Amino acid sequence: MFAGHDSYGGIGGGPSHPLTAEVTMRGFPELFRALLAVCFVLAFTLFPSVVAHAQVTGATLSGTLTDTSGAVIPGVMVSIKNRATGVVRNVSTDEAGFYSAPNLLAGNYDVTGSAPGFSTVVQSNILLTVGAQQQINISMKVGESAQLVEVTEAAPLVQLTSSVISGEVESTTIRELPLNGRDWASLATLSPGVNAIETQIGFETGTSRGNRGFGAQLSISGGRPTQNNYRLDGNSINDFANGGPGSVLGVSLGVDAIQEFSVLTGNYSAEYGRTSGGVVNAISKTGTNTFHGDVYEFLRNDKLDANDFFLNASGQARPAYRRNQFGAAAGGPIRKDRTFIFGDYEGIRQTQGVAIPATVPSDAARLGNLADGTRVNVDPAIKKYLALYPRANGPVTGDKGLFTFAGARVVTENYYTVRGDHKISDKDNFFATYVYDKAPYNQPDTFNNQNILSSTIRHIAALEESHIFSPNLVNNVRGGFNRNAIVNFQSVSAINPAAADPSLGVMPGTNNPQTFISGGFTTLLAGLYGNNTTHAWNSFQFYDDASLTRGAHSLKFGFAMERMQYNFFQSFTRFGKLRFASLKDFLLNNPSSLEGSFPEQTNPRGVRETLFGGYIQDDWRVRRKLTLNIGLRYEMTTVPNEVHGQLTSLAAFSDPLPQCGTANPALTTVLGKPGCAGVASSFFSNPTTLNFEPRFGFAWDPRGDGKTAVRGGFAIFDVLPLPGYFFHPQSVATPFLLAGVVDNKQGPLAGIGVLAGTPGSAYSKMGPNSLYGALMESHPGRSYVEQWNINVQRQLSASLTATIGYIGSHGVHQLNRGDDGNLVIPTMTSAGYLWPYNPTRQDLRINPKLGPIRYMLYNNDTSYHSLQVNVQKRMSRSFQFGAAYSYGRGMDSSSGTIAGDSFSNSVTTWFWFDPKITHARSDFDVTHTAVLNGIWQVPGPRAGLRRLVLGGWEMGSIFKMNSGIPTTPLIGGDAIGAQNAGSDPYSIPDRVPGCDGVNSNFKSNPGGVFLGYINTGCFTLPKASPEIASRCVPFVGSGTLANPQFPGTCSNLLGNAGRNSVIGPPLVNLDFSLYKNFAVKKISESFNVQFRAEFFNILNHPNFGPPLPFFNSGQAQIFKLNGTLSGGGG
Repeated sequence: MFAGHDSYGGIGGGPSHPLTAEVTMRGFPELFRALLAVCFVLAFTLFPSVVAHAQVTGATLSGTLTDTSGAVIPGVMVSIKNRATGVVRNVSTDEAGFYSAPNLLAGNYDVTGSAPGFSTVVQSNILLTVGAQQQINISMKVGESAQLVEVTEAAPLVQLTSSVISGEVESTTIRELPLNGRDWASLATLSPGVNAIETQIGFETGTSRGNRGFGAQLSISGGRPTQNNYRLDGNSINDFANGGPGSVLGVSLGVDAIQEFSVLTGNYSAEYGRTSGGVVNAISKTGTNTFHGDVYEFLRNDKLDANDFFLNASGQARPAYRRNQFGAAAGGPIRKDRTFIFGDYEGIRQTQGVAIPATVPSDAARLGNLADGTRVNVDPAIKKYLALYPRANGPVTGDKGLFTFAGARVVTENYYTVRGDHKISDKDNFFATYVYDKAPYNQPDTFNNQNILSSTIRHIAALEESHIFSPNLVNNVRGGFNRNAIVNFQSVSAINPAAADPSLGVMPGTNNPQTFISGGFTTLLAGLYGNNTTHAWNSFQFYDDASLTRGAHSLKFGFAMERMQYNFFQSFTRFGKLRFASLKDFLLNNPSSLEGSFPEQTNPRGVRETLFGGYIQDDWRVRRKLTLNIGLRYEMTTVPNEVHGQLTSLAAFSDPLPQCGTANPALTTVLGKPGCAGVASSFFSNPTTLNFEPRFGFAWDPRGDGKTAVRGGFAIFDVLPLPGYFFHPQSVATPFLLAGVVDNKQGPLAGIGVLAGTPGSAYSKMGPNSLYGALMESHPGRSYVEQWNINVQRQLSASLTATIGYIGSHGVHQLNRGDDGNLVIPTMTSAGYLWPYNPTRQDLRINPKLGPIRYMLYNNDTSYHSLQVNVQKRMSRSFQFGAAYSYGRGMDSSSGTIAGDSFSNSVTTWFWFDPKITHARSDFDVTHTAVLNGIWQVPGPRAGLRRLVLGGWEMGSIFKMNSGIPTTPLIGGDAIGAQNAGSDPYSIPDRVPGCDGVNSNFKSNPGGVFLGYINTGCFTLPKASPEIASRCVPFVGSGTLANPQFPGTCSNLLGNAGRNSVIGPPLVNLDFSLYKNFAVKKISESFNVQFRAEFFNILNHPNFGPPLPFFNSGQAQIFKLNGTLSGGGG
């Protein structure tokens, strides 16, 4: 939760964890397409006049040497020395006086220029950041070479040769700013255009967070969070869902192992692939010629924390909390100037009291006395089943009460990094990095019924050899391995005996089913052993990148290959999922649907795919003031396949049988043997075979003084169909898993306590027309993003720069994923889409022979436009400052691309047949975002007792604010009669023109626990206009309403309120840190002890997320917000 502030103390200080198809490729094998990529690279490799420079992690230092009259000096020997390792790179200037040294390790360098007849020139302490292109022009005076001239002018801070839009986060920033959870990747939000997804599903047990990865998710320049590429030492470290890296706690540890990272937010060059969003490019620390290291511990406990917002509301004390985050890092030389080693360990030991709010039936409702006056005779089986629902111990509103309890989440995380660097010779350098991270996470479920385990294990390895063929030609060969193994909320033991009671089951040999009660009640998890999902991801990577410099051209070219293995298993609906349309129906044991899989059914899958890429990039210095960045990348993937052929897809929604990857499986069930329409090696034509991606940019220095840069560009980036996207449809698809849904449209369903085999049981009603299907668009169009930008960067002082610019993008054929596309198709009328409402006619669905159909379509277009401002002051005069502001708008028709419901404010299934009707603001769109950060080394006395008390103080701060995330007002229940039982039922109301959709009293008093956010008076039930009145079905009330119907309304008409038409509350957060440094010179000149106190949300400002679109019981009821905080449930 964001509410409350946290404070810390102890040696080192301590941040806390954040409360955050058809075959059409016959005769044209994909191998041939891969060979095209190889030939593409080789063609440029053999090209006689190519020139190239920096790679994805190395920096490039270049410039021109002139005499005092401005004439260029050829043949100057330029020596570039790394101040930390002593490694020297020698290059010489060409006929135009130009030099370039590519692929330099990020760090501080001294540059020396020497030539006969000129004094030797030295410019010291030049900072090169990861992937940077730094220009250092040097003027030489006539004189003896023995005469040394030191240049004191600072290096230019503006990008004079590159059009890439990026932000750098240096080691001081990573180390000294307050970091909640010591998550280095969270600092990416210091760059404009980078937003953390505040509405990502929480990582608490019982959510589906693990099915889309545990790492924190970012939107970069309007891109989806699954369209970014996270790199460590040049290798991709994305997880199986192509999301950000992270442990089960949702953080990326290793602050002391990361030297620095950059965030590329626009127009990056052709060497960057596998992404259409942004690139987070990190490098690990290395050993140096001087031994360096640190030991630390960060302490947090309940005595230092403010109370949780909901616990305060219910009058409960702070739960027990203990967190120790500790570690050590050290590096140094094994052999001076040649061999170096660095290692890091970080551990977390955390026990945290659970304070997750849950909404449960009130005591009166449990007895059948509903708040609207209805008296219900509670079914005997439900009386027993209510043992699984705890009694409310907080505020009660209507039939709902708040329940919280003081359980404990226990996490033990161990994170290791080791890196070795070796200078083989003056021409060869080698390094290797290995990272290991293991984090099991145990806690009770939301109702305290059973213990749940989630865990992550990560392995990352990188190897690179760099060879200098000549001062102008450098080649790097790099290999990498990335493995994620995830267990997502596996139930391991019962706390409440009812969770292990098979008499409460509805499927044979199982305990209680997962249970949904519409109307805002918290979901009850399936009983003991009913939850288990695992993911295993292996990525084997190989890269070869070459750099050559000649004349006015600097060119990069290279090749990439990645072999991806993704294995997943889900005990999908093994115990069943029961849905009740209202609390009343639950008490009567009258379910609206049952979702389940047949006995002895498992669904392990092993998806395999290979990526090939090649590129050429020429940075052409057309004039001293103008550089053109021209590149072309080719990148394709093979069509994913499954190791046993167990992939399946319908060619169209209406097809009765799917295409299968192998012969019809011999599965004998109560349904007999399900069939396949045929066997196919792939299910869609490969849309990536012509993925040529042009990249163009320019950097212009209009004044020629190196202090102003006008930059812009245009580029195309492809969105690749990676393996993780296929988990959602393939995990349940018939015939390799027999799972389906039956509902009460054809008559009442027997509910809880009526087991399979019993006459009339819901399970016994499952037939072929209830089974899950999967549809992957058979002829998808090429999925890509066009991006363009223009910006101006100005150096205002030796340490201060400002940038203002515009970034725009247009996504074509973006993925549109849905839970169930098997619905009744409406007709378009003058009033909007109208459904032929008839809830007992399943044959009206587009495919009456199947149940829910999970789908992947590429019919979603996106757009993004943004003004971005960035001000950066590097550390000088003991002060460092950064400010980033973005004003933007992102639009799409749906925002989710993977399983796990990426955004809690999302509706997971929209109307696939007409994406235009839901084209609106993206689920993660934020109009205004501002982030300020600063570090101040407070001046103080330098000697004596006063220095001991008043000296060595330091402050750091991060302030964030944004204008809120959008959400969609809905009408609960399947009012329109869409009949897609595999997704949450809903309809959309009409909007009252000119009415503010947010309650004014919430704006003035946002602290009320159950204070409504949405002004429901601004929304009405869709009206039956005269043209359609004869085909309209009025809304039906419930309970003891005097008028059981709403005359003049039209329940089967889609309203005009629109998707994401209400903006949620803004976010305001201030983190602050105070440090005291003690230099212990008796031990060493560099030995230092630091005490920290860090405060997160020091203003104690409660930050509410948008109201979440839960699905209410009454068909005439529009949902409201009931005190939901960011990260909370519905």
